[in-house]
Amino acid sequence: MAVSRREFLKISTAGGVGIVAFGFDLAPAYAVVRELKIERTTETRSICPYCAVSCGVIIHTLGDKSKNVTGTTVVHVEGDPDHPVNRGTLCPKGITLKHDIVNNTRLTKPMYRASGSDHWEEKSWDWMIDTIAQRMKKTRDDTFIEKNAAGQTVNQCPGMAIVGGCTDNNEVNYLLVKWLRSLGVLYTDNQARL
Repeated sequence: MAVSRREFLKISTAGGVGIVAFGFDLAPAYAVVRELKIERTTETRSICPYCAVSCGVIIHTLGDKSKNVTGTTVVHVEGDPDHPVNRGTLCPKGITLKHDIVNNTRLTKPMYRASGSDHWEEKSWDWMIDTIAQRMKKTRDDTFIEKNAAGQTVNQCPGMAIVGGCTDNNEVNYLLVKWLRSLGVLYTDNQARL
């Protein structure tokens, strides 16, 4: 049966009038359609972790608004229109931030792979921090140079390097560089150009 556009509009209009005339109440259907997926969510403002632009994001979560609760679910991520950097826009990587948060392969505990091992094992945060501190101390002791070949005091540690994160603010970076220079670390870099 071939129906022209004009006939389709006539039939649709007559059908809509017939539904209203027979007493069907469409208000509940319209109410369901108008409810947004972020209707009952909690808004949390954050910063996108991908690059050095540091765009503002709003993360919408469903839960009982308690901190660190496993029942909380991320429903939606969007750009923050009040943020001075991006004013509500997000790049393709930033808009997919929800899929990094809600991901069953996301690491939530410290993992360690021993040298020569073929598998990762779960460790506690205390063990990881202590191990990192011990290794930093050993590396600094083993590679520290107090004086160069000309006899000048240089206090350098060429055995370590650090790469700063893109979402660190100026104050964090200032303190990080001060701490590294106090250790004698020469090689510093950041993620700003990635």
